[in-house]
Amino acid sequence: MMCLESDGVGTVSNSQGCIPGAEERGLETLPGRMNPTSLDVKAVELESSSSKPDKAYNWKRASVAAAGILSVGNVLNYLDRYTVAGVLLDIQQHFEVKDSGAGLLQTVFICSFMVAAPIFGYLGDRFNRKVILSSGIFFWSAITFSSSFIPKKYFWLLVLSRGLVGIGEASYSTIAPTIIGDLFTKNTRTLMLSVFYFAIPLGSGLGYITGSSVKQVAGDWRWALRVSPVLGVITGTLLLIFVPTAKRGHAEQLKGSSWIRDMRGLIKNRSYVFSSLATSTVSFATGALGMWIPLYLYRAQVVQKSVEPCNIPPCSTKDSLIFGAITCLTGFLGVIIGAGATKWCRRKTQRADPLVCAVGMLGSAIFICLVFVAAKTSIIAAYICIFAGETLLFSNWAITADMLMYVVIPTRRATAVALQSFTSHLLGDAGSPYLIGFISDLIQQSTTKSSLWEFLSLGYALMLCPFVVVLGGMFFLATALFFLEDREKAEKLVNQLMMPSTAVKV
Repeated sequence: MMCLESDGVGTVSNSQGCIPGAEERGLETLPGRMNPTSLDVKAVELESSSSKPDKAYNWKRASVAAAGILSVGNVLNYLDRYTVAGVLLDIQQHFEVKDSGAGLLQTVFICSFMVAAPIFGYLGDRFNRKVILSSGIFFWSAITFSSSFIPKKYFWLLVLSRGLVGIGEASYSTIAPTIIGDLFTKNTRTLMLSVFYFAIPLGSGLGYITGSSVKQVAGDWRWALRVSPVLGVITGTLLLIFVPTAKRGHAEQLKGSSWIRDMRGLIKNRSYVFSSLATSTVSFATGALGMWIPLYLYRAQVVQKSVEPCNIPPCSTKDSLIFGAITCLTGFLGVIIGAGATKWCRRKTQRADPLVCAVGMLGSAIFICLVFVAAKTSIIAAYICIFAGETLLFSNWAITADMLMYVVIPTRRATAVALQSFTSHLLGDAGSPYLIGFISDLIQQSTTKSSLWEFLSLGYALMLCPFVVVLGGMFFLATALFFLEDREKAEKLVNQLMMPSTAVKV
């Protein structure tokens, strides 16, 4: 039996006659056995468990900061894209090009964008996404800044530079949403994607405002092309430093598959196919309207004799400023209305996402039609119709991205976004700005040259947009037919892939 001796201060020590090796086995006391080693293990476990909430909190905070930086980068992408539209009239006057030539700037940009998107989608599913994103930002920033020094007789070089900028921006638009998709899940992901896609109308509107405002202050449209590159370098640096390297499928802990298998799975996904076609119609309308509406409203005011024709730059920036402000505001309202309507409709039906998009598209088509009726007599009425039409049109952006996250497994999302981007630009805004300008020039050639026919010809060309938007609404209704089935398939596949011992053909 073990003997104990008190030292008078609450400690216990061995005395002669005590069992040898008692210290190694622990101290036998009246309440029971006390093992120092087990106490140390429990202390470590308690310390470890208390540190887990801190680590989770730090990861959540880092993820929110990353989503914020990615959203700022998306703002800059679209700011740079639509700065050219904000000074389009000055570019036409400076390089002496017609409507079709001016529309070529956006068409070449989008064509290079859509060709590069699938390449970056493949790279984004397999290599370091932060490096790809930051490299793309640095690249387009350098090209945009250099393009501001192109001489007057080299318009083709300006067109080429816009094509190179499209390659740089393709890396960002393709990969950035997939990082957000891997950092968040469910309702939080919907919220973060809403913020990210709100950057599209915000950046577009700021592009008009920045282009026209900087040109007005500096007295030269070229300075408008030197703002976004500086901001782009700063954002690219922040992205490299602060955005965490989330693993693909981090929230679901999945492993990827081959590119060919990914493509086969996407093509068989009917919800994905129809929503991609619907997205193409949105791109067609936003590309054409964003490029031509400020110039159309300017020509309307010339016909109404409320402004004088501009033959020598710098020209008036009022319409670009107003249209930019409207685009920013309608983008904000559209994202909120779309997210709120979807959340409310989910209580009524599980097909809420595509149905809300369809209603928004069909409603938008009505107001876009009214723009061309109102512009003949009242610019204010035309702006009101633009406000309503854009709000409804922008309401589906974040919802469409969220639908993709539901029906596509995480390890092929970058490929899915890239393929959807390629399709939407190929069938949408890759050709719509040039097509509208070409139709406008074609109508003008068959009529007498006058301010009235410059206005009417562009309006007749733009009337193509609301019909395309109606077609987009039909595609969203088709998406609703297959949405639940495809979402269930994706969820089952994710659950199977999370089981390491299960071999699943994806």
